[in-house]
Amino acid sequence: MTEFSHRVEQVSISGIREVFEAAGEDAINLGLGQPDFPTPEHARAGAIEAIESKKTDAYTSNKGTQSLREAISGTYDREYGIGIDPGDIIATSGGSEALHLVLEAHVDPGEEVIFPDPGFVSYDALTKIADGTPKPVPLREDLTLDPATVEEAITDDTAVFVVNSPSNPTGAVQSKEDMREFARIADEHDVLCLSDEVYERIVFEGEHRSPLEFAQSDNVVVVSACSKTYSMTGWRLGWVVGSNRRIERMLRVHQYGQACASAPAQYAAEAALTGPQDPVYEMVDAFEKRRDLVVDGLEDAGLEVPTPSGAFYVMPKVPDGWCEEVLERDVVVVPGDAFGAHGEGYARLSYATGTEELKEALEIIDAATQAVR
Repeated sequence: MTEFSHRVEQVSISGIREVFEAAGEDAINLGLGQPDFPTPEHARAGAIEAIESKKTDAYTSNKGTQSLREAISGTYDREYGIGIDPGDIIATSGGSEALHLVLEAHVDPGEEVIFPDPGFVSYDALTKIADGTPKPVPLREDLTLDPATVEEAITDDTAVFVVNSPSNPTGAVQSKEDMREFARIADEHDVLCLSDEVYERIVFEGEHRSPLEFAQSDNVVVVSACSKTYSMTGWRLGWVVGSNRRIERMLRVHQYGQACASAPAQYAAEAALTGPQDPVYEMVDAFEKRRDLVVDGLEDAGLEVPTPSGAFYVMPKVPDGWCEEVLERDVVVVPGDAFGAHGEGYARLSYATGTEELKEALEIIDAATQAVR
């Protein structure tokens, strides 16, 4: 009888999903990792126009349409002053597929992948699916990743280390100095730095910087997407940027697993990237106001809260039994250990929901906090 592969048996359903399934139908959901704003009108119009003009009836290039890749390249030039050849980009089915391509193309069985803990749940799972060895490392007190911690963790078996800024689940933003150090580490140790920049435009303090700016070799690969910036999670459109030799290897995985990203989504993404950016600025402004509301409310409840500088998550330290008590009162939060062992004693809250719901949730959280103290 054919049994299941060791790779898939190592991976379980996300702890985030378990929390959702345990919640009541009328619960206030502070667990969702997606913006509650509509996709910008000009992005939707781009897809509609492409569909009606029959541009989406056939496969696109495996890498994605030339015009989309030029739009992505133009964005890096405009926003960060980084020159990217459109041939060094693959359009993917969301940032998730992009992460998968990077690890599948660069990790041999048993090789180590270093990533932040607490960190995005996919890093551990995708490492195992690539038959690699997960190597989570703890964060600083402010929930940023210390380059020194990464460098100390590197061994002869290390293939990749992951940087995620702004971060899911912490909302932390790495400094320019940190990003310069990550690039140096990749160069000097000849190890690939996978920079997950899916939340790159959602920054409140400081600025988003990429290790790609500082690398002297091709040992930095960047993953990003339209999902968060343009509230396009359902469109499933992301990309990976790297040197041509790395892109060509990742293309082999993409070619057989996906062929190409959805054509309508590619045209929507092109329109989003090249059209008015006002919806992005308005969304980020709204998130910042919600961030302040949530941090103040959690502090008023007596919780210790590292103030997030980006994304739309906050990760307070919480007492034993807190998550269960809050969930029983029909507010969905995610226990910190769903994001790794070092997340124990924390909880992740998303403020990608309406202000009135957040105020109601904070009142419930205050009562729940007093109940478990």
